[in-house]
Amino acid sequence: MTTYGTIPTSSPAGPSAGNIEYLSRAKERIIEGLGDRRPWKLMFNIRSFNFPGNLSEAISRGRSNLGYFRMNYAIMVLGILFLSLLWHPISLIVFVAVMAAWLVLYFLRDEPLVVFRRTIDDRVVLMVLGVLTVVFLLLTDATPNILWSLLVGAAVVLVHASFRRTDDLVDEESAGFISSS
Repeated sequence: MTTYGTIPTSSPAGPSAGNIEYLSRAKERIIEGLGDRRPWKLMFNIRSFNFPGNLSEAISRGRSNLGYFRMNYAIMVLGILFLSLLWHPISLIVFVAVMAAWLVLYFLRDEPLVVFRRTIDDRVVLMVLGVLTVVFLLLTDATPNILWSLLVGAAVVLVHASFRRTDDLVDEESAGFISSS
């Protein structure tokens, strides 16, 4: 019996098959993580902005919007940080390398991290990566630039979160509107 012209249904065994599987799992996890991102059109709907009536309303809006748009806000702050590092190429290279380390060692892992036959807890990985991120970026002599960009990012997020109304935000999990109180 011949099988000319057929397409094999099983993937070939070898190192490339493992790499392809890892990359497809990584792509799925990135898409899943970005699934928490809300539509930018909803976030910047001009009809949803007005001044809060008082400080407690601003704080309530801020809490609701920070919870609802948290992935969007993280992307905004990282984007501001990235743009501020364009004038510091070494810092930008360090930033990209550290982000790659975060992806590989923390976000895209399916199994626990094992070093010298010992399993490393996720909290330890989180703390080590956090400290290394700060240390490496501070060693690049772009400290004032990084601090200013993080401050600007935080200010943009807080202004948006307190000025955007929450009456049109829908929580898909409970299929209801998010209350601001």
